[in-house]
Amino acid sequence: MQTIRLTMAQALVHYLIAQRTVLDDEEAPLFAGVFAIFGHGNVTCLGEALAAAQEALPTWRGQNEQSMALAAVAFAKTRRRRQFMVATSSIGPGAANMVTAAGVAHANRLPVLLLAGDSFANRLPDPVLQQVEHFGDPGITVNDAFRAVTRYWDRIVRPEQLIGSLPQAVAALLDPAECGPAFIALPQDVQGEAFDYPVAFFEPRVHRVPRPRPDVEQLTAAAQLLRLARQPLLIAGGGVRYALADAELAAFVERHNIPIAETVAGRGVLLHEHPLNVGPIGVIGAASANALAAAADVVLAVGTRLQDFTTGSWTVFQNPDFRLIALNAARFDAHKHRALAVVGDARVGLAELSAGLGDWRAPDDWRRRAEQETAAWNRTVDQHSGPTNASLPSYAHVVGAINRKAAPSDIVVTAAGGLPGELSKNWRVKSVDTFDCEFGFSCMGYEIAGGWGIKMAHADRDVVVFVGDGSYLMMNSDIYSTVLTGHKLIVVVCDNGGYAVINRLQNFKGSPSFNNLFEHCRGVRQVGVDFAGHARSLGALAERVTSVVELEQAFERAKAADRTYVIEIKVSATEWTPGDAWWDVGVPEVSARPSVREAAAQHAEDKRKQQRTGV
Repeated sequence: MQTIRLTMAQALVHYLIAQRTVLDDEEAPLFAGVFAIFGHGNVTCLGEALAAAQEALPTWRGQNEQSMALAAVAFAKTRRRRQFMVATSSIGPGAANMVTAAGVAHANRLPVLLLAGDSFANRLPDPVLQQVEHFGDPGITVNDAFRAVTRYWDRIVRPEQLIGSLPQAVAALLDPAECGPAFIALPQDVQGEAFDYPVAFFEPRVHRVPRPRPDVEQLTAAAQLLRLARQPLLIAGGGVRYALADAELAAFVERHNIPIAETVAGRGVLLHEHPLNVGPIGVIGAASANALAAAADVVLAVGTRLQDFTTGSWTVFQNPDFRLIALNAARFDAHKHRALAVVGDARVGLAELSAGLGDWRAPDDWRRRAEQETAAWNRTVDQHSGPTNASLPSYAHVVGAINRKAAPSDIVVTAAGGLPGELSKNWRVKSVDTFDCEFGFSCMGYEIAGGWGIKMAHADRDVVVFVGDGSYLMMNSDIYSTVLTGHKLIVVVCDNGGYAVINRLQNFKGSPSFNNLFEHCRGVRQVGVDFAGHARSLGALAERVTSVVELEQAFERAKAADRTYVIEIKVSATEWTPGDAWWDVGVPEVSARPSVREAAAQHAEDKRKQQRTGV
């Protein structure tokens, strides 16, 4: 057997380079690059190996371990889980910073390979710098925290262990059912240890995401149930995107006359103008989609885990004859909520289910109702996001202004706070796969970092980031990263004076404003933040505008700019696009405040509407 002598770190890099994928029918690297912040736990060995491989596996310098890993997550999402990035940190706080990003990837079923330095496998220098010691278990390090937020976890304590571990990590990253982050801990000493690796281990391999076909009996049962439906609704989730099933989805609903609603992760799988698209569903959804869901007798959920924001904490389905069919590549998701499970790939599943249905179509009067509900909702969107002369515009006004000026190819991104709701409701998708809202983990700070990763995946498109002042203050350093690397973003900062949407929830459940808006925080002075000035200090172009008209003009300048462009605008903290789905949150049953007790009583009454589906 032919062998080559390499350090463990060198072998790891060689293996990553040898893995290939297929994008748009063309072969490409499976691992497009590495985000890295080096420290004593990864600079001397892994850093040396990466430096020698820059042409085949480029390394990008991050400014924060969490944000660079978030950029990697967004890259994989944009590549529809067919190509991904690596993020590496040193031990201790660097590694711990990536745990949040791992949670984002895990909740959203997205692939990213995380590599963190670790303490010495031989334990001779223990305790080392940044080591967290556990008195009863010396084998535990900070890296064990990743076990809760990864699909695959390993620690390499012998260099030859890579031979078994790396193929398993790649398999987890590519699995349509188990997809999620993979983590490998790299002890400092083992990174530098050499081994005679089989040359065959580094032979190029082209990977393709498998398409598991549904069981014939499951498909037959689903077709039989759908044929009985008088008011069917299809709910499209992120799994449709990752199965590359956009065309099949459109063909399915058109052939069978079924209205379609989108989850947050599924936004953009169908154009806004499609006659069967009734809009986003759930707590931050459209009244049209929620009205159809309330009346639906059979719901076909495709590629969605039916999170509480999608189902209104299981109150949006009110038909007493409601039945659920779940088509999902993941067995765990397909079998939730007493669904008729169809376990399989969304693309082949929709095609084979359509064949089973034959020429069956939902009644035309149901489609006409869907069109009427959607038309009414579009008038609501026009009312709230149309042009305005208001001195203090709303989130919706800002979203509407950018949407009117945006090109069909522009990709919009946001996460957490009030913007997910306002963007989901008011953004009219002009082109398939141009909408990214991180709401599976609802991670503040994803916005700018995610935009960086998306721009890496689509260098030829404009990426428009919507971010609130709270998220901006939490994580903004990748503005500098985009200037440094030439990945231009257009960042719209909506300043409403703090965490306004949580303040709204706090008030809605009977409590006075406390610790959310800056004016209600403990402190000695109110200080306005110059977001545009801050962005300029990071090398970006930036300006502050005071009206929607100025915003539209600034957006045109941003489109023409040669680098990241930040536009700051103050918005209302109290004006929101209406929503009509309920959300279950904890409300105190005992309180000295009458308003809280009243809210608790109303919450208990609303809770009666929940479907008792089980999980």
